[in-house]
Amino acid sequence: MNAPIVSFTHVGKSFDVDGFELEAIREFNLDIAEGEFVAIVGSSGCGKSTLLRLLVGLDTEFRGQITVDGKAVTGVGGERGIVFQEHRLFPWLTVADNIGLGLVNEPLGAAEKLRRVDSFIELVGLRDFARAYPHQLSGGMAQRVAIARGLVASPRILLLDEPFGALDALTRQQMQDELLAIRDRARITTILVTHDVEEAIFLADRVVVMEPRPGRIKQVVDIALPRPRQRSGFDFHQLREELLHELTGDGHYLPAPAVRIRDLPLSFIAY
Repeated sequence: MNAPIVSFTHVGKSFDVDGFELEAIREFNLDIAEGEFVAIVGSSGCGKSTLLRLLVGLDTEFRGQITVDGKAVTGVGGERGIVFQEHRLFPWLTVADNIGLGLVNEPLGAAEKLRRVDSFIELVGLRDFARAYPHQLSGGMAQRVAIARGLVASPRILLLDEPFGALDALTRQQMQDELLAIRDRARITTILVTHDVEEAIFLADRVVVMEPRPGRIKQVVDIALPRPRQRSGFDFHQLREELLHELTGDGHYLPAPAVRIRDLPLSFIAY
């Protein structure tokens, strides 16, 4: 087996709140293979987003060790890109300029930066909106810009912190489909934080279910459903019920027994 690209080893995190220590994460251990799509699900306050901040290097005060390619994470690095729930686009910059911000710290010439920005505008399907401003975009388009900005420096790992949480249900599903298409073209390791079990099952190869604070792993579930996945399929629905039970219930999940309906009134019979 190849060495994992990301490893969390005995990771713990606490915050000082009014002089008291608040434990957010306890003994988090997880290996992630190159090219894998992992979703982390759990209730609010279980440390999901904190884990992404630690991995991307925005917070370096924690217990244990996080490594990328065997090297300890000590700060922000170009091999890791992140997309937040809010697109965080600068309103006075165009789509192209917002994406170009992802290359600020890259040692590239101006021509190469322009070529890279153009290629990622194409990747997320916004060729006709390169010179548009954020207020001229729909919510889904703005989030595609944010994804392109996260990818433009060609990171090996893309971190997504509830990127579709603020979108309406239809746009959310469209963006999930687009994310899979973008990821397939970019061939990138992806870690998604979400509270949406259905989203996790639709997108991920594995789903990590978190316990409430202090955040720790309750279960890791392999998603063996073939792609493209059908949200209305029986296996999808069954897995969704099992994961919801893991998040909200105790003990082992027992599926509801099949019910045979007899003696339906004539009005229920389809001719």
